[in-house]
Order: sequence, then structure tokens, then C-alpha cells
Amino acid sequence: MSSPNADKFFYGWYVCGACLVIYLFTNGMTIFVPQNLFPRFMETFSATEGQVSLTTGLMFGFTIFLAPFAGYLIDRFGPLRIVRIGIAILAICFTLYPFTQSIRQLIMLHICLGFGLVLGGLVVNVVLLSNWFVRYRGAVIGLLTSMSSIAGLLLPNLISPLVNDPSYGWRWGFGALTVAFWLLAVIPGFWVLKERPADVGQEPDGAASLPDTPETTTETEQTVPDGVSFQTAIRSRTIYVLAISSACLWFTFQAINSQIQIFLELEAGLTPQDATRLYSSIFGFSIAGKFLFGAISDRFPKRYVMRVTSLLLLIGSLTIFTIHDGALALTNDTTQLMVFALLFGLGYGGSFTMINLVCVESFGQRALGKLLGIIIGIDSAGGAIGTILTGQLKTTTGSYLLPFGIVVIVAFIALINVMLIQPVRADPRTEITL
Repeated sequence: MSSPNADKFFYGWYVCGACLVIYLFTNGMTIFVPQNLFPRFMETFSATEGQVSLTTGLMFGFTIFLAPFAGYLIDRFGPLRIVRIGIAILAICFTLYPFTQSIRQLIMLHICLGFGLVLGGLVVNVVLLSNWFVRYRGAVIGLLTSMSSIAGLLLPNLISPLVNDPSYGWRWGFGALTVAFWLLAVIPGFWVLKERPADVGQEPDGAASLPDTPETTTETEQTVPDGVSFQTAIRSRTIYVLAISSACLWFTFQAINSQIQIFLELEAGLTPQDATRLYSSIFGFSIAGKFLFGAISDRFPKRYVMRVTSLLLLIGSLTIFTIHDGALALTNDTTQLMVFALLFGLGYGGSFTMINLVCVESFGQRALGKLLGIIIGIDSAGGAIGTILTGQLKTTTGSYLLPFGIVVIVAFIALINVMLIQPVRADPRTEITL
């Protein structure tokens, strides 16, 4: 006999929808929109590439220390309380953002944004959705991570008419997004989100409640493995190669994402509008990569899929180079830049998604919050170094040739470490069943 709740619409889809919109704004407005505005910040505050890169670079650097602590808070107090605190911090910071009067104020505000990004960003949303979805977890997490790419595709283009209008500028553009954040992220975050299916009398995936039989217990254990303890995970080789590979991947992501708008305008010679369209196209292609590879990972081992996406990212990083007069150079050919956007975007989207899914595949859910917190913290270190180093090298050398060359080397190191990732199995002699 089916459960009375079996015919009810699965509330998890409302939770999923709210998480998607929240993550679109949290990532988009803390990372992608500011990076797209770097040339405008350089004009407004008379700043160099290195100085504007410190905004998001130091934000990532600050989250190195906060992300593992946030993982502990998620495991201790649950994801719902934490995500609401993060949303509230972001709402206040976004409201203040258009009123900054110096690059130093902008840097300080981004450090504060680091609090909100960690508490209301990827980790907490992954943990929350993992409570609601099991069978479709790969596709749902892939859809979640695709929202950051949708943010990179949509948000800069949506505010571009305001940003590039001399009568308005970037302050009005960011202010318009802030109003949208209050309406579309803050309100659903407090009114729609629920922590677990049991809170509304449902089961994960909307499945009917079944009586506890040996058959049901066995199936559940196979579908939702408890995973290994934090102590076992931290002693494994996998946590270290996953951390190194994800740090290198984030170095690659952020080195390109933070500097590509400046490169397209100042070195490749594109207009601000054309540069914004090409910048956004990277995220358009990454949407396909995130959802496509997330869905594929439901059918194949996720670590194998991550190998493919990391290789694709490396190949994409190489396509921005060309040979000019017998010497290595960076291309300004529009067609080649579109090929770069396609390959890098697909590899970026797929690799971004796989970092989280491979963590779940490798260690299970038992200590997921703590482990994801550590991984995200190390990711942030890679992102901070990638952002700051490339910006400073461009200021020093006057060209992106050396910075983007380093990106290729780091992407290759990421691929090598991804090849070494293996799932960690619980040892019944040392694991304690709680």
C-alpha cells in the first residue's frame, strides 16, 4: 500500500528551484559580475590590473580559512541555518557595493563578501540538495553548478546597457542586480527552503515510504552509502590528490575568468560590448558542460568523467595561443577566441561539477560537510593565487603571455592528479558505526 504522501508533488523540487536561484546570484554577483567590471574599476579608481585583481583574489584568500569552519558549522547546525546567514550577509554587502568610493573600499567589501559566499554558496547548497535527492543527485548537482555559469552568461549582459551608458555606469548596473537579489534570493531563502524531506512528511526523491524490511534496508544501504569517517578520509591519498587537482583547476578557472575581460579589451582589441559577449559565452558553454557531464556521471564513474573534463580544460587553455612571426603569442583572431571559449567553457563547467561529485563518490556522505569545506577552502587558495598572480604578472610584464602560459602548466598538473583519484573504502576494523 502506498504512502499518503506518494501522490503529493515532491517538495524537493521547490527546494531545488530556490537553491538554483540563490546560487545564481551568490556566485554571479560575488565573482563573475565584478570580474567583468574590472576594466570599469580600472577607469573609475585609476587602478592597475594587479590592484583590481586583489578584490576577488583576497576574497578567495579569505575563504581559505573560513570554508573548513563553515563545513563544520553545516555538520553541526544543518545547512538551512547556515545558508540563511550567508544570504543575509550577502544582501547587506551587495546593497553597499554601488556606493564604494575607492579600490581599497572595494577590496574590504569583497573580504566581507567572502563570509557570505562561503556560508551561502556552493558547499551548503550541495549538502542541502544531497538531503533531498539520491537517485538524481548527479543531475541535480550538475544543474546547481550550472547556475554559476548561467550567472556568468546572463548577469553581465543584462546590466551591460546600464554599465556602458555614460549616464548610468557600473554602479547603477550592480544596484539593479541587488534589487533582484533581495526579491529572488532572500525571500525564497527564508520562505521556501526546508532542510530535509521529513520536514514535510516526504522521502528523498519523492519516493513512497516503505516499511523497514531486510530487503528495503539492504537497498537503502546500497543507494545511500554512509561513507567513511573524517579520520579515514584525511588519512587517505585521495583527499590530497583531489585537493591538489581541485586547487589547480580553480587556479585555471580564476586566472582566466578574472583576466579575460581585460585581455579581450586591451590586448585583443575588442570593444567592451563584444568583449562582454565573448566573456559571457564561456559561461554559456560551461552550462552545457556542467549539466552534460553531471548527467553522464550518473551512468559512469565520476572520477573517469573528471579525467575527460580536466583534459578538455587543458586543451581549451592551449587554444588561446598562436604562432606569430615565428614566436609564441596570444591570438586576437575572433574565430580562434570563440574556439577557446567553447573548449575552455565545456572543460570548466564539467570540471567544476565533478570536483563536488567526485568528493561524494570518493568518501560518501558521512563527513561530507567537513570534507567539502576543506576542498572548497583549498579551491579558494588556488583561485586566489590564480587571480592575484596573473593580475600582478600582467602589470609587471605588460602582457598576458606569461600569465596564461602558467595557466597551461597548472592545468596539466591538475590532470595528472585527477588521474590518481580512487574511492576510499571503509575499513570495518577501524570504522566506528554511529
